[in-house]
Amino acid sequence: MRASHADRERALDVLKAGFAEGRLTHAEYEQRMARVQQASTYGELHMLVADLPQGPMAVPAPAPQHYPQPYQPQVPPTFLPPPVPNNSSATASLVCAVLIPFTAGITAVPAVILGHKARAEIRRTGEGGDGMATVGLVLGWLSIGAFLLFLLSVVAAAAAAGP
Repeated sequence: MRASHADRERALDVLKAGFAEGRLTHAEYEQRMARVQQASTYGELHMLVADLPQGPMAVPAPAPQHYPQPYQPQVPPTFLPPPVPNNSSATASLVCAVLIPFTAGITAVPAVILGHKARAEIRRTGEGGDGMATVGLVLGWLSIGAFLLFLLSVVAAAAAAGP
């Protein structure tokens, strides 16, 4: 299968890491870098990085063939950190904020409370979802402010109408 530019970039990253870790000499590193730029298939790229600990390198899906394929080793697990989970309070804050127009503003207060709670938990635990908590806070406070402005205008209109 033909290799793409992204596949060549991944192979270059593996070579850079191998050189930085002292697994390749400078001359070997330069030689492999040149060969990676000229590689046109996954097999050529794999041969250039097969003896190095590999990061996230895609393996093409095997093509259906009628003859047995030679054994190709699987790519080892990547060295990327696991994805950071989102804070559940941040998600709940965003859901409450989105529901504000459909609930006549009743969910504005929970959106604000959950947003503040989520931001505190995110700072403490390092979870994701800060953007969702911020959107929940902003929409919640805007809704509360709009309600208070409406209430103030009703009171002012009642006072202006007199007894």
